[in-house]
Amino acid sequence: MPELSRFYGIIIRMFYGDHAPPHFHAVYQGEEIKVNINTLELMEGDMSRRAQALVLEWAALHRAELRQAWELASRNQEPSKIAPLE
Repeated sequence: MPELSRFYGIIIRMFYGDHAPPHFHAVYQGEEIKVNINTLELMEGDMSRRAQALVLEWAALHRAELRQAWELASRNQEPSKIAPLE
């Protein structure tokens, strides 16, 4: 599972050849959420409110890059890294 970004202890990943809808996984201190790229809605999982807010802020800033990463990963190609939240 490629790591797309890492910031404030949060790791953003995407599986190769994963199922629709386009989404990414965020992991923080043993908690994991799955976020829909198109709607930025939480699909499953649980994470502290603060960490989840940081993930959603980051995703809103990088939505086009996340869509491109999804296209590549869905074809089992290596997606590019995405800048962290600063």
